[in-house]
Amino acid sequence: MPVALARPVAPTAAERKRLKKMVYGHKTEHRLRLRAQVVLHAARGRSNARVARETGLHLDTVRTWRGRFAERGLPGLSDRKSLGRLRAFTARQTAQVTALACRLPAGTGVPLSRWSAPELAREAMKRGIAAFVSASVRVPLGNPAGRIFVR
Repeated sequence: MPVALARPVAPTAAERKRLKKMVYGHKTEHRLRLRAQVVLHAARGRSNARVARETGLHLDTVRTWRGRFAERGLPGLSDRKSLGRLRAFTARQTAQVTALACRLPAGTGVPLSRWSAPELAREAMKRGIAAFVSASVRVPLGNPAGRIFVR
């Protein structure tokens, strides 16, 4: 099976200067320092395997950062934007549960003096707001009613 050749890396003089600042700078994050080291080693014509040995990184990590620099230059060394965890419920469902939590239970026909998290979750599911509502409660500062997680 043929071995894939390492992507050629040829930073400009300005990029090389910036990479050296990243490697030797005292305030550079460790991960950015390592990425800059990978690029500088690659610019000297070293193989991915040798760069991995010299930096102590995994071969796949070296391939990744070498490839990203080859494609996008210095901006390729920063982390990609992440969407984060996808929302499980709509804003409307969250608002409905919050509105339910802000009302007194007696006003909704439930024989309680105040809502507990499990009771509120049970009532939200009974009303069909969501198929499952966690009984976990997180109380942000300044919100005495708390926040119910809707799943």
